[in-house]
Parts: sequence; C-alpha cells; structure tokens
Amino acid sequence: MLKSTKTLAAIAAFAFSAAIATTAQIAPAMAEEAAAADTQIVGDPKKGKRVFNRCKACHTVEEGGPNRVGPNLYGIVGAEFGHLEGYKFSANLMELKAEGKIWDEETLSAYLKKPKDVIPKGIMAFVGLPKEKDRAHVIAYLATFGGPEAEADAADPAP
Repeated sequence: MLKSTKTLAAIAAFAFSAAIATTAQIAPAMAEEAAAADTQIVGDPKKGKRVFNRCKACHTVEEGGPNRVGPNLYGIVGAEFGHLEGYKFSANLMELKAEGKIWDEETLSAYLKKPKDVIPKGIMAFVGLPKEKDRAHVIAYLATFGGPEAEADAADPAP
C-alpha cells in the first residue's frame, strides 16, 4: 500500500507541475490577446481623409457625388451591400447583399485589408490597406459622410 501512495503522490505532483507549466505558457498569449482588445485603434477622420487620397481616383464620398470606376461611398458605413442605385455591382457582391451583408466597421476593415477575402469574385482591383491604423482612419473618415452610422451620431451627439 505504501508504494501505491507514493506512486499516487508522484502522479499528483507531476500533474500539478504540468498544469503550472501549461498555465505559464498560455498566460502570456492570453494577456497579449486581452491587451490587443483593449488597445483597439480608434480612427481619426482627418488622418482618414489623407489615406482616402489613394481611393479618390475611383471613388467619391460627397452626397450625390458621381460614381467613377467604383461607386460613390456616401453613407457606406452601416449600409447594406449594394445599396447604391445606378451602379453595376459585381454578381458576387449582389449575392452577398441577398444574404443581408452590411458594411459595418468590421466588414469594411476586412475589405479594405484585402478585398478579395470579403468579395472573392469582386471587381475592385485595389490590393488593400495592410496597416490596421490606416483602415481605422479611412472608416472614421467615411463615417462622417451620411448613412446609418452618421445619422445615429447626429441623433445622439457625444457629451
């Protein structure tokens, strides 16, 4: 019986040290993930206007602005896919519209990072904005031009 008790104690000690070692390995990754969530980049519309200069050859943002190679982006933040009348969107984008897809900040960020990841058969030739801060700034800039997001902000101004 004494050998069994020693064996059980050894097994318990081993399991305890393995749990501590695993926790020590996982804890930094968990802390890093939590810190990333806490430091989400807040976009600056003024900086976004500068970044948007890369988009101006194909897009306009003012209300009633013309479509160019790409659609006018007035009111895009919070709008449904393919919301603009009079622009011929890709069949793939229209399929996503039928699924109820919305241009929320998360979707816009993913699209601006790599358009083909969001609309694989889309027609936009732009390769994307790799920097998260650039995407956040552009989205903040676009949000100042009408649409559900801007209307909500206007109805409930910050104190």
